[in-house]
Amino acid sequence: MAIPNVKRFRPFCPTCNDNFTIMAVLPQGANVDQYLTDAVARHDHKAFQDAKVLHFKVRVGQQKQKKAK
Repeated sequence: MAIPNVKRFRPFCPTCNDNFTIMAVLPQGANVDQYLTDAVARHDHKAFQDAKVLHFKVRVGQQKQKKAK
């Protein structure tokens, strides 16, 4: 079940040259643009790149093998 007041943001990181997802509950009247610029400044580029590499990693040697009869 989803939390009803969670907003999803996809800011662009100029260092990574990629968009990343932030899910946050912001208080009413909060400056969204200021929050997103602060979030991009706090973005961990190394962890983001490592997670992206692990997500799309192709494992060698795990192909389907044929059974010999």
